[in-house]
Amino acid sequence: MQLLVLLWGCLLLPGYEALEGPKEISGFEGDTVSLQCIYREELRDHRKYWCRKGGILFARCSGTIYAGEEGQETTEGRVSIRDSRQELSLIVTLWNLTLQDAGKYWCGVEKRGPDESLLISLFVFPGSSRPPMQLDSTSAEDASPALSSGSSKPRVSIPTVRILAPVLVLLSLLSAAGLIAFGSHLLLWRKEAPQATETQRNEKVCLSHLTTEEKEAPSQAPEGDVISMPPLHTSEEELGFSKFVSV
Repeated sequence: MQLLVLLWGCLLLPGYEALEGPKEISGFEGDTVSLQCIYREELRDHRKYWCRKGGILFARCSGTIYAGEEGQETTEGRVSIRDSRQELSLIVTLWNLTLQDAGKYWCGVEKRGPDESLLISLFVFPGSSRPPMQLDSTSAEDASPALSSGSSKPRVSIPTVRILAPVLVLLSLLSAAGLIAFGSHLLLWRKEAPQATETQRNEKVCLSHLTTEEKEAPSQAPEGDVISMPPLHTSEEELGFSKFVSV
């Protein structure tokens, strides 16, 4: 009884540790996906295959594709496999995926007794659910002539913006420095303006005082200054004539 259980287990559970590879792969409709199944050294000369999972025992594979000689690629439909014995890997490529390709597949190696195999799940997503592709700067520049024919708005490429950014920053700094200098000059002028006004007032007061003194100086000159006159010399005849007139 135990021998039958062990035999049944060997048939149902092949040696997974002999093969290594991805457990799952995925893609969108129309994509191409590739994978590698790495096998052990003792399986180098054994025949490798790729198939879709079918039944449990003898009919567990459908659409089996066998690898050819060393480095030779075998293609059937939209699937190709190649056995690279130097790298100890079986390379499988699936082209132009469809939603019907989704399912579970075996990557296997034939040997005496149960085959060594690795179960891989393939997921295929609808093409309508594909995220939009982002164009890089090079592709955007290449596409700009075609887009400009249908639009009159100018387009600025990303490298141009990167070149102009430092210039704009420098101009902003210069403008800010100019505004600061103008503000400080205006504040200093406001502080000095009252002092200049007071100085002008003092100068006007001094000038008014000087003008008043200059006007008063000529009017006081006849009173303060005594003009000396030369003495008169009268002759005897003139004295006698004056006395005669007075009699």
